[in-house]
Order: sequence, then structure tokens, then C-alpha cells
Amino acid sequence: MAHIHLEDGSFTIFWAITWWLVAIAVISLSIIWLRKIKKVDGRIITVAGLCTAAAFAIFQISIPIAGGVHLNLTPLIGILTGPAVGSLIVLIVNIFSAAIGHGGWGLIGANCLINISELTSAYFIYKGMERLTKSVFTRAGVATLLGLFIGNVAMIAIILISGIQGVNQSKADILWGLSLIAGINMMVAVIEAAVTGYVISYISRVRPDMLKEALYA
Repeated sequence: MAHIHLEDGSFTIFWAITWWLVAIAVISLSIIWLRKIKKVDGRIITVAGLCTAAAFAIFQISIPIAGGVHLNLTPLIGILTGPAVGSLIVLIVNIFSAAIGHGGWGLIGANCLINISELTSAYFIYKGMERLTKSVFTRAGVATLLGLFIGNVAMIAIILISGIQGVNQSKADILWGLSLIAGINMMVAVIEAAVTGYVISYISRVRPDMLKEALYA
């Protein structure tokens, strides 16, 4: 899904550092929030650990479409753990991914911001739709689609703002190419929406308390 699969040096040092600093600021706010509410118990930590492992594994499975795309599970992470814990999860996943060559080290900040936008928007959309429908599958599916759409918009915006070194195309041409990638991503997002919908539906039946705990994190 929305993930900048470029090598180090694609962004100038200025923009690489800028996105890193913004990501650090957002994640710092998440840590401050978690310290303030003091409601994160062992169950949330266990779920966070499972989400981290699952997200890292799924990141590495490439679907052979248009050069390879992959699921993110960021909307699922957002719904299960909330934006604050979710932000820490995607930081860890992106660091581990960069360590094995899935994205550059300098792009971790930018990729974290993209993933945080996905999980945060999915979380609030899922919660906000509670008054519109009681169908957990529908809420989770719609939240996933919209969350991943927002992530693709964030990806396009970050690349257009930063520019890509060594590329002589105009911004209009880059936008066109990125829009095609985003379109393919959104087709795959339908699969992820179904997966997330089924997972959240199952959890809501067997462990509904797990979904309520995410409200505090």
C-alpha cells in the first residue's frame, strides 16, 4: 500500500531530516499521551506486539501487481490499538523494514507519517461510524478504504513536496505516475478492507473488550 519504496538519496538531506523531525514530534506526542492517560495495561501491550509482528511480516509479502505491492495492516493496527500505540508500532515496523532493505533509512520518517495518517484516520472513521451502522464489518471495511486513501494522498504529497533527486520529470508528470500507483494501491486496498473487516468482526464477537481498550490508546 502507500509506502515510499525509494532508496536513500532519493530525497535531499533537508527533506529526509525534515520528515524525520516531523515524525519524531508526532511520535513524541503519542508517548506523552500514553504517559498521561496511564491506562495502557498488559493486554494492549500484548496486542501491540502481535500487531507489530504481523505488520512486519505482511510488509515483506509482495503481491505481483505492477512491480509489486503489499498490504499494510495499518488500519487494523489503528482500530485495535489506537493512534498513540499504533504510531509506535509503525515506527518499529519501518525501522525493521529498512534494516532488510524495504525502504531507505532516510525515508523512515516520511513512511512513518504516511502510516500514521492511515491508522489514525481509520481509527477515527471506525469510531465515528458507530452511529451510522452497527455492522462492525462495514465500519472496519470503510475505515480501511478511507484510511488507505488518505495514506496514498499523504504519500503523493510528501514526494511532490520533497522532489526526487536525479529525476528530470515535471511535477505534473510525477503526479500522473504517482496517481497511477495510488490507483493500483486502492484496488489492493479492497482486499485489505475485506481482511480487516473479517478480523475486526471476529474479534468483536470473541473479545469485544480488545476494541474498547483501543479508545484509551
